[in-house]
Amino acid sequence: MVIFAVTLVFFSPASAEIQNRVVAIVNNELITLYELNSKIRELTGLSSGELKERSEETYIETRRKVLNDLIDQKIAIEKIKELEIEVPPEEVDQAIERVKEDNQLTQEGLLAKLKERGTTYEAYRKSIKADLERMRLVNYEVQSKILLREEDIETYYKEHIHEFSSGGKIRLALIFLKQTDPADKGEARDLYQKAQDILSMIERGEDFGNLARKFSSGPGAREGGDLGVFKLSELNPEMAEQIKGLSTGDVAKPIVKPDGIRIIKVVEKDGGGVKSLEQVRNEIQSILYREELERRYSVWISELRKKAYTKIIF
Repeated sequence: MVIFAVTLVFFSPASAEIQNRVVAIVNNELITLYELNSKIRELTGLSSGELKERSEETYIETRRKVLNDLIDQKIAIEKIKELEIEVPPEEVDQAIERVKEDNQLTQEGLLAKLKERGTTYEAYRKSIKADLERMRLVNYEVQSKILLREEDIETYYKEHIHEFSSGGKIRLALIFLKQTDPADKGEARDLYQKAQDILSMIERGEDFGNLARKFSSGPGAREGGDLGVFKLSELNPEMAEQIKGLSTGDVAKPIVKPDGIRIIKVVEKDGGGVKSLEQVRNEIQSILYREELERRYSVWISELRKKAYTKIIF
């Protein structure tokens, strides 16, 4: 009753009539302006009015695309009913849990996101259920008929080989021994001896990260000296030369500078280059499968659309 009362306060009969105006007819199904505007907001995060204010051209194109998608969905729904496809509530729950896990969302976080999009949890559940039903329909009518050939995979690899090549990357850790007075030769000697002692500890098997936390005055000391990941091309020439021949787990010779001594460890190293076909086979299969699925679905839904009665009213 409270929700109903609030609705009456914010929506006059005239605005309700405008919102519920029919914008398309698909066989026996209707698509209302409210449904169209809700879908636009769900996809863009903006109301139709806000989208139109930003760009008239974008608004018209988005409205056209969303309306076409809604028409296809209505046609699919009729086919779902015809084939008696039904997704149980527990499958919907599992799908929502996967969405939350993939996006690192709590239930409260999901509800907040839905509120931002101007939709409710109940509407979201219905949307997920409809998506799952359409996936089953696509699998029944389209997906099960897809067969990828080995020659197609090989051809795609050869034509897109530049996409499977990468520059080298490296993850580094640092122990920085700071020299407070660059002119103090005695301090420099003591610091160098300290660096040699640390190297001896590393050679004896002591953990580099623990030593960094204990001795380093450099960045990332609390995180075991971790500096993060760099492209090999991003390293300064001196450092690049120092670690050029090192492998994962190796420690470079100390780099002595007026401000102190740096001890660098190669935590991970990827030399880059072109990945082999076997390394990217699954990725290519996914790309080709998705492309073929979209092509076949487009043909299939177009055939259904030819047989359907469709009228757009604007």
